Amino acid sequence: MIDPPRADELLFLPLGGAGEIGMNLTLYGHDGKWLMVDLGVTFGDDATPGIEVIMPDPTFIEDNADRLVGLVLTHAHEDHIGAVPYLWPDLGCPIYATPFTAAVLRRKLIESGIEDEVEITEIPLSGRFKIGPFDLEFITLTHSIPEPNAIAIRTPCGTILHTGDWKLDPDPLVGEVTDEEALKKLGTEGVLAMVCDSTNALVPGHSGSEALVRANLTEMMGRFDGRIAVACFASNVARVESVARAAAHHDRHAALVGRSLWRINRAARDTGYLADLPDFVSEHDAGFLPRDKVVLLCTGSQGEPRSALARIARGEHPAVTLEAGDAVLFSSRVIPGNDRAIGRLQNDLAKLGVEIVTERDNAIHVSGHPARDELIAMYQWVRPQIAVPVHGEYRHLMAHARLAHDCQVPQTVVSTNGDVIRLAPGPAKKIGEVHSGRLGLDGKVLMSLDGEAMRLRHRMLHNGTAVATLVLDDTGLLAAEPQISIQGLLEPDEMAEAREDAADAVRTALVKLKPADRKLDTTVKEAARLAIRKTLQNLHGKKPLTEVHLVRL
Repeated sequence: MIDPPRADELLFLPLGGAGEIGMNLTLYGHDGKWLMVDLGVTFGDDATPGIEVIMPDPTFIEDNADRLVGLVLTHAHEDHIGAVPYLWPDLGCPIYATPFTAAVLRRKLIESGIEDEVEITEIPLSGRFKIGPFDLEFITLTHSIPEPNAIAIRTPCGTILHTGDWKLDPDPLVGEVTDEEALKKLGTEGVLAMVCDSTNALVPGHSGSEALVRANLTEMMGRFDGRIAVACFASNVARVESVARAAAHHDRHAALVGRSLWRINRAARDTGYLADLPDFVSEHDAGFLPRDKVVLLCTGSQGEPRSALARIARGEHPAVTLEAGDAVLFSSRVIPGNDRAIGRLQNDLAKLGVEIVTERDNAIHVSGHPARDELIAMYQWVRPQIAVPVHGEYRHLMAHARLAHDCQVPQTVVSTNGDVIRLAPGPAKKIGEVHSGRLGLDGKVLMSLDGEAMRLRHRMLHNGTAVATLVLDDTGLLAAEPQISIQGLLEPDEMAEAREDAADAVRTALVKLKPADRKLDTTVKEAARLAIRKTLQNLHGKKPLTEVHLVRL
């Protein structure tokens, strides 16, 4: 536990997003209060069986909820707002966001049934406002979603620029360009620390422009005569508009396939974006259009098994099919960790005879994060005293720190989740650490991914399970044949022999116990458990998770 932040100090505390991409949760401490920036999720993989959504463990700030003055959201991506419906009820603080981000969040809160409980204050682009002891200003940036913001956090101890996710794009197509003048003005005013996106710190050059993507999508669609599907991130409103305009150029109708696309479409139109586009075709109506007259804009670019494109590829979608002669354009990048899922999806599409085009084949995607030349420009404008890389794996953070040093930043701080960093007064340094971890959405409940339940799930996944029920007489010996169930370890034709061998081992183990020990449930269970595990290990080479139930007559 750490003491509340003093009036003469400014603290930085990441609980998510430091040393990883996604799941962002950052706290700033000053004058007895904490300010939270973003509250996001990441997604499960093969390492988290049964878990689809993962979020930071907010235990520290839940325990200090009376000191939490508010949650400020930089933009509407899932890795920045996705955890709000799950974690806000235990925080209870007001939320601040620009109109588009607020519109997306409200739809998520409606689905969770808590829309009437959450206080959301809409802040205009470039707005300035105060929360507790923090004087905040939104600075407009560009990213792969409307209304991304950096936040200038002013305190008597110094000013922090929290960049959120950003890039430099002179022609983003939807939304404003980066407010270079505001950044330069802030740099002249003086910036103590810049907490900055590191995703592409290893990538040379520039990230590229959405205008180039639109031109390439338009050209690419002219190559195909069949049905075209485009997979992209639903939140990339500029990309959605580009697909629609490219489709119209080739006399095709654009259809949305996937709930998240429709949700983003409604939020965008409600806040003034996509206003001059005709309504999208529904997935149901798209099935009645000639194959050369439709472009399907689909969710599922990362191979999510329940997404629209994955269901189409497996032939399980109720309204949409693809066949030989059709094409799928992946207007997206591969998020680290999703390689296998995307590979499975593309293999399923290939089995249908569908032609697959990715960003490796043609420039139909650009990143929403700054490459090295963009980072250099940001450091030249802002000129912070301290560089704090975030939003990246550790290799990205270290590359970013080296780049900041080359940009003549006097001090860099590379931290991980749970590190408490004092930015002022004095040189920045770690002064402690608090609990940080991960929570997974398991069905309808949140569970710790570091807890016993997940450890047992991993053991069952890799080693199988065995459950035995033993009926004992008054001497502690078997009064009936042991009932042993073995799951996930043996084929059906091997099961009978394995159960018989395990039963013999249990019988022998009980006979070897002293009469007094056979009266002790704990001793009997352990002897039986070890006998079953050893037998199955000899048969199969693995030790299954084994449980023993006793019934005494």
